[in-house]
Amino acid sequence: MQSIYSSDYREFLKRLKARRLALGKTQVDIAKALGKPQSFVSKIEHGERRLDPLELRALARLYRVSVDWLLEGRGKPK
Repeated sequence: MQSIYSSDYREFLKRLKARRLALGKTQVDIAKALGKPQSFVSKIEHGERRLDPLELRALARLYRVSVDWLLEGRGKPK
């Protein structure tokens, strides 16, 4: 089955998950920090749910990276 998402979006999802793992955080850790259920993070990482801009900003702050890094992979994470 072909993905409905562009290759750029799939790369964004990979960066999102990889950064969480690099920080040693679980989906539960991130969900608690956001005040959301674990399924919120899971659905985002699996492409089942899109992020709104404010959610993207919140994740960037938690992951200590810029929104630009999450979206484009530019620059280096802190």
